[in-house]
Amino acid sequence: MANPLYDTLFGRHAGSDAPFLILPDGNALSYAGFLAMAARIAGHLAASGLRPGDRLAAQIAKSPEALALYAACAQAGVVFLPLNTGYTPNEVTYFLENSGASLALCEDAARDTLAPIAARLGAQIATLNADGSGTLMEDAEAHPGTFDTAERSEDDLAALLYTSGTTGRSKGAMLSQRNLLSNADVLVREWRFTAGDVLLHCLPIFHTHGLFVATNVTLAAGGAMIFLPRFDVDAVMHHLPDATTMMGVPTFYTRLLDDARFDKAATRHMRLFTSGSAPLLAETHAQFRARTGHAILERYGMTETNMNTSNPYDGERRAGTVGFALPGVELKICDPATGQGLPQGEVGQIEVRGDNVFQGYWQMPEKTAEELREDGFFITGDLGLIDERGYVQIVGRGKDLIISGGYNIYPKEVELVLDAQPGVLESAVIGVPHPDFGETVVGVLVPEPGASPDEDAIMAAAAEALARFKHPRKLIVLDALPRNTMGKVQKNILRDRFGGLFASG
Repeated sequence: MANPLYDTLFGRHAGSDAPFLILPDGNALSYAGFLAMAARIAGHLAASGLRPGDRLAAQIAKSPEALALYAACAQAGVVFLPLNTGYTPNEVTYFLENSGASLALCEDAARDTLAPIAARLGAQIATLNADGSGTLMEDAEAHPGTFDTAERSEDDLAALLYTSGTTGRSKGAMLSQRNLLSNADVLVREWRFTAGDVLLHCLPIFHTHGLFVATNVTLAAGGAMIFLPRFDVDAVMHHLPDATTMMGVPTFYTRLLDDARFDKAATRHMRLFTSGSAPLLAETHAQFRARTGHAILERYGMTETNMNTSNPYDGERRAGTVGFALPGVELKICDPATGQGLPQGEVGQIEVRGDNVFQGYWQMPEKTAEELREDGFFITGDLGLIDERGYVQIVGRGKDLIISGGYNIYPKEVELVLDAQPGVLESAVIGVPHPDFGETVVGVLVPEPGASPDEDAIMAAAAEALARFKHPRKLIVLDALPRNTMGKVQKNILRDRFGGLFASG
C-alpha cells in the first residue's frame, strides 16, 4: 500500500454512503462526506507548504472537522499532534518548540495569545472552532474533495502524543503507522467489532483512548459513531437506544449509575461497555452488573503503547484486573532494580513488547534509552502482578510506591481496605515525607453522598487488615480527588498539598 494508515482505515471507505458520524442533532455524516472534508483539508495543508513528516499541533474542541483533520494528516503524511484543550499557553509553547511544529491550530479565542508564540517559533497559525468555523475550513473549501495520498510506510511517524508530564517536562511519544494499525486490528477481533456496530463516543479526541482506540477501531470495522462533544448523562441516555457499544472512563459509569433511568431496559440492546484510562473500582463493576446485567470490560493501555491487555470478550471479566496480554503483545513482571522476571503472583514492574509499542520519545534519546530496552521491551513504570489465573492486576505507578522505614508499600493494597469501609466512596493513598521513616502513609478519603466516615473505625479496620508499617498515619477527607481530563487521580497534586504534614520544626 502507498500509505498503510490512510488506505487501511480511511481510503477503503471511499465512495461509501454508509453513516460514519451521527451528530447530536441526529444528522449523519457519511464516510464519503467525511473523506471529502479530510481531502480538502489535506489539500490546504499541502498548499500551505506542509510536507510528509512535518508536524501539525492542534489544540481544538472536538468536532467532525477536528476528526477530519486527523484523517487529512494521515493522507498528507503530516504527523498529527493533538493537544489537551486544558493546556495553558506556557505548556503549548513548550509543545510547539519541542515538536518543531510547522502549523499550530487553535480556536479563534486563543489566536491572539498563540499567534506571537507561533511567529517566534516559525510556525504558521490557523483556527478551527467547535462549530466548524475558522480559517482552516474556510481555506480548505478552495480545494477539491480528492487528494493524492502521500506515500508513507508502516515505520513512518503518524502521531506525536505528549505524556502528562507529572514528574517533569512532557515527553512526545512517537507513534508509527504500524503502532496504530496493529492495535486497531487486534481490538476489532478481540472485541468483536463489525460494520453493524454503533459506538457511543463521548471521549475527547486529543487522547489515545478517544482517538486511536475508539475512532480507529470503528474505522477498521466500518461501523458508525454517535459523536457527542463531551460526556453528558442526559445526552448519553438520549442516544443510548441507537448504540451497540460504548467506551468510557470510570467516571462515566459512576455518573450513569447515579441516574435511575440507567437500568437493564435502557441497556438491553447494548453488547459491550469498555473502561480504561483510570482504574475501575470493583464496587462500580459490581453495581454496574447488578443494575444492567452487563459486565464492563476493563483493559490497560498507555500513551506509548495504545492497548496492552484486555479482559476477555468471551469469558470472565474479573473486577480489579485488566485481563490478559492482547495477541501480539508480550507482557512480563520484572524486578525494578534488576530487570529480571519475577514469579507469578509477585508484584513488580510491568514491561511490554509488540508492534503496539512506540518508537521512542521525540528528541529525547537518553529518556528513550532509559525506558525502551534494546530488546524492544518498554518499561511502563506501572507496578502489577499476574494472579493465579493469569489475569494482570495493576497495583499502581512506580512513582507512587511508598517506601517507609525500608518497607515497600503499594498504595492499591491500602486503598482496597479504605474503599471497603462504610461511608467511603473512594480513596487515594500517598506517601509523604516523615522525619523518622523517610516516608509514611496518608489516606485521602472521599465520602459517599450524605455520609461522614468514622475515621477511628476506619483506622481500626486498617489495623486489623494490614501490617503495621502499612497503616495510614493520617486520614484526610476531601469532597473529591483531583483528576486529569481522562479521570486519572493526580496523586502528585495530593503529595504537593499534603507533603508537609509531618515536617519537623
